[in-house]
Amino acid sequence: MSQFRFVFVIFCFTAVLIYAVNLRSANNRIFYELRACNVDISQLKQQLGTKQLLLESLINPAAISKRVGESNAEEKN
Repeated sequence: MSQFRFVFVIFCFTAVLIYAVNLRSANNRIFYELRACNVDISQLKQQLGTKQLLLESLINPAAISKRVGESNAEEKN
C-alpha cells in the first residue's frame, strides 16, 4: 500500500509540474501576442499622425497661399 501511495504522489507531482509548464508557456505566448499588438497599434498611430500632419499642411491657408504663389511664379516663367 505504501508503494502505491508513493507512485500516486509522484504521478500527481509530475502532472502538476507539467500543468505549470503548460500555463507558463501559454502565458508567454499571450504576452508575446499582446506586445505584438501594442507595437502594431503604435505604428498605426505614428502613420495616422504623419497623414494627419500632411492633411493639415494641405488644408492650412498659409500652405495654400504658398502653393498658389509658387504656381503663379511658374506660370510667369
